[in-house]
This record gives sequence, structure tokens and C-alpha cells, in this order.
Amino acid sequence: MFKPNASLNRRHVLATGIAGALSAFTGSALAADPAWPDKLVKIVVAFPAGGPTDTAARIVAQKLGERLGQSMIVENRAGASGSIGTAAFIKSPADGYTLSMFGMPALLAPLLYGNNAYDVRKDFLPVATVYDLPMAIVVNPRVLPNVTNLQQLIEHAKASKTPLNYTSSGTGSFGHLSMEQLKDLGGFDMQHIPYRGSAPAVTDLIGGQVAVMFADVVAALPHIQAGKLRAIAGSSNKTKLLLPGLKSVAEQGFTGFDADTWGGLVAPLGTPGAVVERLNKELKVILADPELQQKMLGSGAVASYQNSETMRKRLAADYTRWSKIAQDKGISAN
Repeated sequence: MFKPNASLNRRHVLATGIAGALSAFTGSALAADPAWPDKLVKIVVAFPAGGPTDTAARIVAQKLGERLGQSMIVENRAGASGSIGTAAFIKSPADGYTLSMFGMPALLAPLLYGNNAYDVRKDFLPVATVYDLPMAIVVNPRVLPNVTNLQQLIEHAKASKTPLNYTSSGTGSFGHLSMEQLKDLGGFDMQHIPYRGSAPAVTDLIGGQVAVMFADVVAALPHIQAGKLRAIAGSSNKTKLLLPGLKSVAEQGFTGFDADTWGGLVAPLGTPGAVVERLNKELKVILADPELQQKMLGSGAVASYQNSETMRKRLAADYTRWSKIAQDKGISAN
């Protein structure tokens, strides 16, 4: 019979203890600092102040700061459709104290500008989606008095001897890409007249210099309500939350069409998993808050929570979809 050796047992116990201690040390080293956050947290917005991504970031920062018990600030780093601020953000320390509210214009910006500044599919960590930004096809009712729905617009465009002009907030914007996709699906043509931002595009749409726009509802809503513009189709059913009764493009013959833009919170690669999980958990709670949802709607956005993995898949799918349209059409911001 084998008899246990006392010294062997002592070595085994010692080795087991050391292994346990090393395991505990390694686990604690990889986990987030339990005191996080113990200082101010910054949310980078790669777009100008006052826009939908900036507004969503500020609404969320206030509520998130309250739940985390720490101050949060929003810092704007605008330029090149979000690529300048996003490229700077991904180089931030991965300690949980620098985050970013990602907006969809930045999805394709490196492709459109040809700068290869980042790849949304692999260069940061998705935390959770925060908002959807419904869009609508709007027309000037003085220029197109008989166009009250999408089919009438398509028929008018097909019958026109010269291409009907439409505008968007810029070359490669989602209003531009969405209309280009719809033109292919509907077999009609219109001439794109890009502007630098929604405000000047809407101004000239009201003035009659252009007839049609695939617009962010937040930019067009006051003018729709005043009767200066007419909404004829929503980018998705979520548009109805801001424009009740408006039929979506899908409901008007293009099944499956969905062109909402959206945004969400992201963190630098290497940010501790516990920090990402905590942020995800808190965002799920605050985005279900009716008060926050109403604030979002007041800014033209719809509060929309999706977890990290769902956001990652959504980024990849949208990149594939919209980059194909941009490349097929030869769309470039340069």
C-alpha cells in the first residue's frame, strides 16, 4: 500500500496555496478597479455641439453620472464626418475614463475620405446602443403640390424630362445613401445636390431651390408642422413616434427597407470587461426611464437599448450594407 509522504504533502499544500494566490492576484489585476469610477468620466462626441449625437450624449451623461455617482462631461471633437474625433478617441487610455458616443456618420467616414483612420468593426469596444434617429422623405409642397406619397414621387421623377433634384446633409450622408438605394429599388432617377449639414439643406428645400430631401426628422419636423414641408415617407416605423400616421418606405411597397441612423456608447480596446458590463447594465436601466425617453423624443431621437454583442453585429451589418452602396455608386467626400 502507498503511504503518503509528509514532506510531499507539505509541498503540495504550499504549491496549491501559491497557485491560488497567483490566480486571485491575476483575477484582481484583470478586473476593473472596484473604485471605478473615482474621477471624472469624459464622453467624446466626434460631431458639433447641438447635433443629435451630441444631444443624446448629454442626456445620457447626466443620467449615467447620477447612477455611477460621478461627474461626466461631453467633449466635442468635430470634423470629417466624425472621423477626426473617432480616430483620436480610439487612442485614449483604456481605463474606463474616456468613452465616446458614436454616431452613424462616422461609420463610413474613413472610406469616404480615404483616410483609413479606423475600422468600426474592430477598433473599439461597443458598449450599448443608445438611440435611433428616424428619417423621412420630405418635399416642398409648393414645388410638388401633387406629391403626397412615395409612389407619386416616383411617378413624378420618372415622368420628368430632366432629373428631379434632391438634397441631403452631405455627400455620403445616410440621407444620400438611403435615397441612392431607394432609386435603385424603385427604378427611378433623381439628381443629388449635397449640402454641408442639414440646416442649409432644409433652408434651400423650403426656398424651392431643391424639391426633395431624405432628412433627419429632427431637422425637418418644425417645418413640417408649420406646413412649409410635407413628409411623404418614413425611414422606418419608428418615424411614427415623431410623425404619427406617416407610412414608412417599407409600407409603401419596399418591404424590408429600413434606413434609420443610430448611435451608441463605445469604449477603447482593452477597457476592462467589468467596466463595459457596468456601463451596459446602467444604460439598460436609464434608457428604459420614461423621463429620459421623452427627452430623447423632444430632441428628435428614439431611446433604443441593445447590448454590446447586438451593437457589434449591427455595426458590422450596416458597414457591409452602406459601404457596398458607396462603392457601387463611387461616392466619395474628396
